[in-house]
Amino acid sequence: MGSAEVGRRGIRIAIDRGGTFTDCVGNPGTGRMEDDVVIKLLSVDPANYDDAPLEGIRRLLSKFTGKEIPRGEPLDTSEIESIRMGTTVATNALLERKGEDIAMVVTRGFKDCLAIGNQSRPNIFALDIQKPEVLYRKVVEIDERVTLEDYAEDPERYQTKVPSVEEAGIDVDLVRGLSGEAVRILQRPDEEKIRNQLKEVYDSGLRSIAVCFMHGYTYPRHEALVGKIAREMGFEHVSLSHELMPMIKLVPRATSACADAYLTPAIRKYIDGFSKGFEGGLGTKSVKREEGSKGARCEFMQSDGGLVDVDIFSGLKAILSGPAGGVVGYALTSYDPKTKIPVIGFDMGGTSTDVSRYGSGRYDHVFETTTAGVTIQSPQLDINTVAAGGGSRLFWRNGLFVVGPESASAHPGPACYRKGGPLTITDANLLLGRLLPDFFPKIFGKNEDEGLDPEATEQLFKELAEQINKEISGGNKNKEMSLDEIAQGFIKIANETMTRPIRSLTEARGHDTSKHRLATFGGAGGQHAVAIAEALGISQILVHRYSSVLSAYGMALADVVDERQEPESKVWSDKKDVREYLQNKMKDLKAKSTATLKDQGFEEDQIHFEEYLNLRYRGTESALMVVKPTKEEAEKEYDGDQWAFGKAFIRQHEQEFGFTLPDRDIIVDDVRARGIGKTFKGLEKTVDQQLKEIKPKSLGRDEKQYAKRQVYFEGGRQETAIYKLEDLAIGDRVQGPAIIADGTQTIVVTPGASALLINTHIVINIGENDGQDKKTDTKEMDPILLSIFAHRFMAIAEQMGRALQKTSVSTNVKERLDYSCALFDSEGGLVANAPHLPVHLGSMSTCVRKQASIWKGKLKKGDVLVSNHPMFGGTHLPDITVITPAFSGDKIIFYVASRAHHADIGGILPGSMPPHSRELFQEGAAIKSEKLVSEGHFDEKRITELLLDEPGQYPGCSGTRCLSDNLNDLKAQIAANQKGINLINTLMSDYGEEVVKFYMTNIQQNAETSVRNLLKEVYKRFEGQDLSAIDYMDDGSPIKLKVSIDPGKGEAIFDFSGTGPEVYGNINAPEAVTYSAIIYCLRCLISEDIPLNQGCLTPIHVLIPKKSFLSPSDNAAVVGGNVLTSQRVTDVVLKAFRACAASQGDTNNLTFGFGGTSLGEGNKRKDTKGFGYYETIAGGSGAGPTWNGTSGVHTHMTNTRITDSEVFERRYPVLLREFGLRKGSAGCGMHPGGEGVIRDIEFRIPVQVSILSERRVYHPYGMNGGGDAACGLNIWVRKIDRRAIDQNSDSKVTSGGEDATTSGAVEALERKDGGVKQKVDEKVEYRYINLGAKNTASMRPGERIIVYTPGGGGWGKEGQESKVQRKGDPHMAWRKGSVAARQETAEASA
Repeated sequence: MGSAEVGRRGIRIAIDRGGTFTDCVGNPGTGRMEDDVVIKLLSVDPANYDDAPLEGIRRLLSKFTGKEIPRGEPLDTSEIESIRMGTTVATNALLERKGEDIAMVVTRGFKDCLAIGNQSRPNIFALDIQKPEVLYRKVVEIDERVTLEDYAEDPERYQTKVPSVEEAGIDVDLVRGLSGEAVRILQRPDEEKIRNQLKEVYDSGLRSIAVCFMHGYTYPRHEALVGKIAREMGFEHVSLSHELMPMIKLVPRATSACADAYLTPAIRKYIDGFSKGFEGGLGTKSVKREEGSKGARCEFMQSDGGLVDVDIFSGLKAILSGPAGGVVGYALTSYDPKTKIPVIGFDMGGTSTDVSRYGSGRYDHVFETTTAGVTIQSPQLDINTVAAGGGSRLFWRNGLFVVGPESASAHPGPACYRKGGPLTITDANLLLGRLLPDFFPKIFGKNEDEGLDPEATEQLFKELAEQINKEISGGNKNKEMSLDEIAQGFIKIANETMTRPIRSLTEARGHDTSKHRLATFGGAGGQHAVAIAEALGISQILVHRYSSVLSAYGMALADVVDERQEPESKVWSDKKDVREYLQNKMKDLKAKSTATLKDQGFEEDQIHFEEYLNLRYRGTESALMVVKPTKEEAEKEYDGDQWAFGKAFIRQHEQEFGFTLPDRDIIVDDVRARGIGKTFKGLEKTVDQQLKEIKPKSLGRDEKQYAKRQVYFEGGRQETAIYKLEDLAIGDRVQGPAIIADGTQTIVVTPGASALLINTHIVINIGENDGQDKKTDTKEMDPILLSIFAHRFMAIAEQMGRALQKTSVSTNVKERLDYSCALFDSEGGLVANAPHLPVHLGSMSTCVRKQASIWKGKLKKGDVLVSNHPMFGGTHLPDITVITPAFSGDKIIFYVASRAHHADIGGILPGSMPPHSRELFQEGAAIKSEKLVSEGHFDEKRITELLLDEPGQYPGCSGTRCLSDNLNDLKAQIAANQKGINLINTLMSDYGEEVVKFYMTNIQQNAETSVRNLLKEVYKRFEGQDLSAIDYMDDGSPIKLKVSIDPGKGEAIFDFSGTGPEVYGNINAPEAVTYSAIIYCLRCLISEDIPLNQGCLTPIHVLIPKKSFLSPSDNAAVVGGNVLTSQRVTDVVLKAFRACAASQGDTNNLTFGFGGTSLGEGNKRKDTKGFGYYETIAGGSGAGPTWNGTSGVHTHMTNTRITDSEVFERRYPVLLREFGLRKGSAGCGMHPGGEGVIRDIEFRIPVQVSILSERRVYHPYGMNGGGDAACGLNIWVRKIDRRAIDQNSDSKVTSGGEDATTSGAVEALERKDGGVKQKVDEKVEYRYINLGAKNTASMRPGERIIVYTPGGGGWGKEGQESKVQRKGDPHMAWRKGSVAARQETAEASA
């Protein structure tokens, strides 16, 4: 199959079993590409065969042996050298939730760890929050517990020296874990008790279990014990988390173990059935068999791009099995190790489009990805689903062209498939003449013998055109769009939708997209490749001859892989002892890998290794998997040192993030060896070698043409030559416009491009442009251009965000992505904002407009403004906004701005988020309006005064505690703004300044129209009803709202008259916060994706009484307004619209730490080294008319993730005793609300602990007769010295011997006291003290805070018939690699 292969020459078969088709590529043993046989058959065809891969092999063997083999007869394996397969069995089982019924075995206190996950919600604008279902049917909590003795944030960097278990014996409580960290054993498991617990599981009929214990990655003995007992008891499958992936993070590791236990039995069942179809069986064992028929080698493709023997193929590694083959296929056939031009893979199929990247001769792997709603930890190729492919549905919504994400899927399929399906991208291509029915298989219609149906497509486009033209023409025929223009519009939007994530994939890693080639494969890729490449600035496209079966071809070329990994915690050093320690660890991993590969028949000289260390800077979470430098790299860059991992890390960090941290330690998190059993020795000739040698011959006008067609391109239909691929010879060059097709693919060559045939590929070269000028008319609004500009403006804001993240240094910006970038028109009206975070929406534009009016006529080119004051559009002080005007001559034509959350800006407490502030100065530096840069000069002196000197002058306050981070992040914000200006200038040079400004205005008018239409609909729904509501903060302050809608204009007045006065506390909320809450609620009610910009607020008039706590004075404290009051405003708005019951209405802000800057004797600044930690805790969401509430999730104005339990204990001196759902906290009803959570934290050193929360007095309300949810509760478990009590107490014990505090909640607390036994100390008594909603306390070692968060209210009377509707999530099947991870992190920064 186009390569030199290992072993004897026999028949080699490679198969990719996809969702719709199964592709088979066979070679009789010659290894020559021209001898290959390709077969494509339906994956499911029960009338003709039971198993598609088996049927494909039968047909190939019949062809190669020349004798017909009857169906059902076991296949003779004697002439088969190898079978290689990729399969969707695991993915389908996951998608359809049809895996094995399993039980999860976990440490006590963590039974709900997967139900809560990272507590963020998948769609921030969905009121009916739908988290993916968990995979287990039963949970078993085991009484066992270990923790880490030291903590990473320790300013003294103390490390406990301890022996390993082998050295110390198993009875010692303090031992060294696999990662080198000191592990304290708090509770050993009881074998007898485990047997009884597992017997219950076994008796319930379950035979597969997943085991994951806290810190099992470094101390696996307890997991191993449970595994041993389970196997002795007869469990058929046992997945132990430390064996699958020994990496820190409880939730992804537990999910991985569950996924493995859930999927592996399904995979084994399939493999057993498949193997029965062969005489001698399959796999290494069958090949080694001494007696009877010998089997054939059979390997399955894993998610990491490596093959593995059929006997050890597991469910966890099978999830991306099929797509991984495609990546291997394009990587090995398109990349040249000499020219080193990187390649972007573009795999556009029927239901989804996947993109990936291959450069430096190595695959890009990610270690935590989400597929079908399940986040797993395992090396996987970085494959990202970016749009739903040929089956993507087409919509006209709110005046915009919209493509997907809903898909017509295989059934009913596109309209032209003769099954009554909807309009899709495939239909648009067919209408435009870019899909040729002659070349499509005739498998449609009642008898499955008809071709595509162009009439059905045209009919539906006519209906859609009628709707579009009615809205845009206003009765003027000249404004109407033709069918061709509409179909082309959808194609353009689809291409625009796909280019944004591709850019993100490359640029987020520090690569320039335009310096790549585009390798396109999959059925629909050829129709879009040129347009996608043009948009990305790519000049060359490679289409492999086997592009429609490239996944199967990739299996034929892939290598067998064995991955080994172990956790570590060493600080990297070039010293001999550290290197030798790590080298020995690597040596052990390689030895294990070599043994496994030799067992599969590989010789020593066929085994190669990629060696990796997973490295990060101390105090950050951005670990990079750094590969050992090659000999050539070492000589060129590192003085011949091949173990220069430290230097390689610094270099990679600089490339990916734009900076290094020379004063920080580099930590080794993991040691990884990837053993490769080489079966592929390289192509005979690479693409570049072929291009060098070939002598192209341009075809004459009618030469070799199959036909001519009128095909639509930009500007109208053009006569286009059609070529059959098999009619073209190597060296033929075809000029566009042209279409090259065979039975499996259609390649569109646009005007201005040309296609050249070489031995292995069709190479498309793109000219400068297609000769069409971009439309520059500003008299009439073009809905296609409007939709394109909506994407372009968002893409610019996203690219600004990436620039900010790359050049910033603080954890908040770099890892939590707690920032927002936006562009504004010349008046300061918001045009586009990324990420789409509600909390920044209303406030960013308020800030820019305010600054624009203050500085009107005074700004020059090169000036940059800075502000964070609540009265000037700020939310809370740590969010600093940097604004840059863009000029044309001496006129400002637009603004760009970036807002970032700074870790500290001074005030009374580290972190600048004090729970008990009373005045604004206590919260840090407050900047109203200043120039940060004057005509290009950065004013460091003034900004230092503002951040460091001025805040420190107030009593009890400090200036910023991290000035250098502040300055670096401000410079990063300036650079991000400049990036935005440059990108808009490029857009202006493409389309003209007037056109860009015209669409900046139109995109706002479009959002305005959407909101006006919504308000008209709402009026109809509530005609004559009073839209008003009132709710209270815990201090009794009312928020009162009356909404009046004008149905004629589609306008609304939100009147907050009657809201309480300003508070001498910190729940005051700047006006901008109320605007943000209103926009958020409206967007939730529209429940469709509209551009969130200034236009949303135009039809809304907000009346807020001055000097109320929603419009406080200049000096009022506001830190709680942003995180707490915003939630109550949301509750009130949704209550007025009767949308749903109240959610927890809280963010439960918890901070702890010690150290910081204080004033010592003689008012001298005294710095104490320490640390600070901040988290927000989830609760229950409210139920609604068609949904139940969701438990343990963040709601409304926040979506932050919680730190994983194991990382939490590694970084801080804490013991997390319990993190689970709070049973009984939800409001009851026809649709019950969601449960809150319990978070029980014990501190191991003295710390200051603060809680800032709400809903501790007023219950989250039920709606429509539904019950209220439980309030929250914050408990301090305090140690009291009994002797002091006895001496000072003159109270008498009550008659029942009861303490007055042991009633209700506290009694329950004492009965069910966390997951770890508290040591009994006769001299100490533990008291349960209610901290109230907002408090701070100094806690001693052994003391705890237990936060009980509120639930969500219920909807409807209990006992009424449920009306719950489960909606399908179109993104469910998408592969979520690094692009989606980034998007979700950004949305979780709210």
